[in-house]
Amino acid sequence: MAATNGVAAGETEKTAMLIKLVLGFFLAYFLALVGVPMARRAALDFGVVDRPDGNLKNHSEPVPYLGGLAVFTAFLLSLGMTYDLDRDLLAMLLASTIVATLGLIDDFGVLTPKAKVLGQLVAVFVLVKAGISVHLVILPLWLRIVITVLWLVGLSNAFNLLDIMDGLASGVGVIAAGFLLVVASLNGRWVVAAFTVALIGALLGFLKFNFPPAQIYLGDSGSLFVGLTLGALAMVMDYTRHNPVGWVVPLFILALPILDTVYVTVLRIRAGRKIYHGSPDHFPLRLRRRLGGSTTKTVVVIYALGVVSGSLGIVALYLQPFHTMILAAGAGFIALVFLVWLAKVDMSSA
Repeated sequence: MAATNGVAAGETEKTAMLIKLVLGFFLAYFLALVGVPMARRAALDFGVVDRPDGNLKNHSEPVPYLGGLAVFTAFLLSLGMTYDLDRDLLAMLLASTIVATLGLIDDFGVLTPKAKVLGQLVAVFVLVKAGISVHLVILPLWLRIVITVLWLVGLSNAFNLLDIMDGLASGVGVIAAGFLLVVASLNGRWVVAAFTVALIGALLGFLKFNFPPAQIYLGDSGSLFVGLTLGALAMVMDYTRHNPVGWVVPLFILALPILDTVYVTVLRIRAGRKIYHGSPDHFPLRLRRRLGGSTTKTVVVIYALGVVSGSLGIVALYLQPFHTMILAAGAGFIALVFLVWLAKVDMSSA
């Protein structure tokens, strides 16, 4: 009888959590639907807009920033109204708040690149202090901390760099969060699942206004927040239950922003340009050139690539180590060929 009651209690608890997840998703989605137009009006009133420059910014008229502020607010309110906050959740919320605030200041154009990186390091310190870090036990503690810093700061800036096309960073964020939700469900990590569904809901609500042609942009507040949050969520789950090298799974799920950052960095260094100075080196811009200049078609193709890459990551959870390495090597080779092909595109008139 006791065992039966225990099973029943477990099922009741699981049902309650699923209801919370659904509620959290729709709450974040509808809050974003309401909040994004408000943020757009505020950005226009205060002149926080991305103006065409005839070079990298070729949109026909100024597009407001502050979309990221609406996304973050919807995400935060959804979590606060539906879930009990434990230590990990509070640490991730605090770190997310730091980078969102940092990005908001940068959207007003008053932050230097060094100050931006310093603020990101503070956010990462909050996570590390709370015990959220890379958990590769075969590595010494100092090396795990170094990898954690590189991973989180790298992903924050990777999404910031990826936000160069209508609907791109927000859509890629939805897809990556979706696959992290699958992993969280397989792990039984319901707190992580709560984070991911709130993020997915907020980004989908924003995407209604950001899909080509965009009415509003994420801005630095949104892209830095999404990158850091996804990076942190990717670190707090177990990928090695069935596969000792399952730690490669986050690399598959977040492959697109990582590849674009590496690609841009290599091409800018080769050209003698500073890494943080804008240029049309991004692979999505080159892909758009290959696809005849259609932003919508380019974004949809990149979404498809994200789904394929994330699916390979889920498959890798259950492979043997040798087969995982073959899969990773094969995917890496295909990605390299793809990027080399795009590198041959003439961007001089783009």
